[in-house]
Amino acid sequence: MTPWDLIRQFITDLFAFDQAHPLLFTQFYFWAFFALVFAGFSLLQNKVLLRNAYLFAASLFFYYKTSGLFVLLLLFVVVYNYFAGRWMASRKTAGARRAILTLSVLVDLSTLVYFKYAYFFTDFVNQLFGTSFGVYDVFAAAGNALTGTEAFRVDSIFLPVGISFFTFQAISYVVDIHRRRIEPVRGFLDFGFYLTFFPQLVAGPIVRASEFISQLHRPYRLSRRWFGIAVFWIMNGLVKKLVLSDYIAVNLCDRVFENPLLYSGFENLSALFCYSLQVYADFSGYTDIATGVAMLMGFWLPKNFNSPYKATNAGQFWKRWHMTLSNWLKDYVYIPLGGNRNGTVGTWLCIFGFIGVAVFLSGSIWVAAVAGGIALVVALFALFKPSSRRKIVTNVNSMDTMLLGGLWHGASWNFVIWGGLNGIGMIIYKFWNKMTPALRFFVTAAICGGLYALRIYAPAPVWNLFFVWMLITCVGTLPGLVRSIFRAPAVEFDGKGAGPWIARAWAVFQTFVFITFTRLFFRSGSNLDPAEANEVAWNTAKNMVAQIGSAWDLSKVPAMMAQHAPVLLLFVFGMLIHWLPERFKRRYRLAFARMPLAVMALVVVAIILFFYQFITADLQSFIYFQF
Repeated sequence: MTPWDLIRQFITDLFAFDQAHPLLFTQFYFWAFFALVFAGFSLLQNKVLLRNAYLFAASLFFYYKTSGLFVLLLLFVVVYNYFAGRWMASRKTAGARRAILTLSVLVDLSTLVYFKYAYFFTDFVNQLFGTSFGVYDVFAAAGNALTGTEAFRVDSIFLPVGISFFTFQAISYVVDIHRRRIEPVRGFLDFGFYLTFFPQLVAGPIVRASEFISQLHRPYRLSRRWFGIAVFWIMNGLVKKLVLSDYIAVNLCDRVFENPLLYSGFENLSALFCYSLQVYADFSGYTDIATGVAMLMGFWLPKNFNSPYKATNAGQFWKRWHMTLSNWLKDYVYIPLGGNRNGTVGTWLCIFGFIGVAVFLSGSIWVAAVAGGIALVVALFALFKPSSRRKIVTNVNSMDTMLLGGLWHGASWNFVIWGGLNGIGMIIYKFWNKMTPALRFFVTAAICGGLYALRIYAPAPVWNLFFVWMLITCVGTLPGLVRSIFRAPAVEFDGKGAGPWIARAWAVFQTFVFITFTRLFFRSGSNLDPAEANEVAWNTAKNMVAQIGSAWDLSKVPAMMAQHAPVLLLFVFGMLIHWLPERFKRRYRLAFARMPLAVMALVVVAIILFFYQFITADLQSFIYFQF
């Protein structure tokens, strides 16, 4: 090839979209891209209009390199919501504003539902009516018609990267304008920059207009310390992703989840616990890198994680995990449903809709009986005991929010199950927290007795799992029972550090175990073709439960621990770092930021050389890209 051919090929590769290799923070190409973007940004940093237009264009190019022609969909969302916000703000009457808001949310949700849930609803309709409908990509058909070719497949629908994140961000924008919390952005380029800012575009955090718009016209500032903090977050995120997440995934989790029956119960359990660290390191690693990159350009993104595995109950976990999504669901789902005040039509439609679907899909008379019994008890309490009505409605709204939050994560029923389990955990904790120590002991002991009977008369691995967990929980209630009998001072702690450390550690352990086992359903449906996600996810979860809940050959456990020692040691190391006190983490973060630039550069080079030893042959995509 001639030099001109090489140059032409380089330019073609530079601007071409490769679906098999989307632009990732862990690629050298991204950092070359960012270096060029930052060089241009440094020339325009004080020319606000040009700076925002430049970053808008750079963000569109970034999304094109990540998702190809779906950049046109992103542009549609930008254009539509910009004019919807302006149009709504110009209306005088509340009715007109409400009508525009309804139309805007419907358009945004319809776009999301079409691309993300087409397979989900098609599969449900086929099961409900015994039909054999298939999905049809109307956009691909339109593209074929315009080009006069068959370049695009019409029998499958691809999910655009990050569609849930930028759609939710757009919805929050128009809703906040309707609520008069913000004024619409005047400049189209400013709004486009806000909605497409590339560090957080494809995997969050979800940025509210009220948090970011005020930064659009602020002069560029980056102190020496903030520069060091930004570099720290980037390095921290890369280590989390490449050293913790990818290494654990490739060397244990992916192998076990691929075929659980090939591995022992110990290996299945180890993979499940390691996945909890993997998904945290992966997602929070992305957020850390996004935060650092944004800080270098003078923009601040909201905090998205707050050491979630330090949570002492499921509700607190969701205040620490993916905080921008949790806050979004609270403000735009939970509160509109009625929150902790009252129920709405949506409250009951949502919960009974999910129950009806679960009964239908199960095809079991027992599931129908249990669901009907629970619904009847809840309805009778709400009807005849007004003092409990508000608590019941609050819990139903919480459950609705978690079910919808689960569905947000993926278009398969295993995500709904995962969300429902988290909702159940939050509700159970509310009752648990109000029990006396004696009642806690007798309730858990009774459940243990029932599970033991099931193990004898209806043997199944799942009863073994539940029995062991409830037995451990029952043992954990004994100190409180002893204190109550001997009238010792009660141990109270609120999850914020009050009370003895052993009580808090026990609560953290129980919460971590609970969250980990709910992830069985989360991971089983991840990285799957939507057309087969439901069946494959259920089989994976069932096989893992069967392996973990069956009898173990304990004599082989030491050999398996030795075989997987690097992964298990990395898991222990990662969790210990995670559980370090926040003040200690803040100290070493500031110590890094205060280093002389030459020393910092040497440390960065050393870190890069270290974590590139962990890079696999093919870089792993970030888990939350699929959402």
